[in-house]
Amino acid sequence: LNYVEDVAATVDFNVVMNDQLGIIEVQGTAEEGSFSRTQMNQILDLAQQGIEKLFAAQRLALSV
Repeated sequence: LNYVEDVAATVDFNVVMNDQLGIIEVQGTAEEGSFSRTQMNQILDLAQQGIEKLFAAQRLALSV
């Protein structure tokens, strides 16, 4: 996120996965109020999609 997006976010979430998409670390904080279990699952789904794209870009860059 850029600064404007980060300041406006109501949830701060970090997700780390390995190359088999196993979860290594999840850290999440509601900046104001709370978030639901459904929202957390949606966040994890979006994180996985982004991580898959990062792994694909890394493989392409390394020609693996």
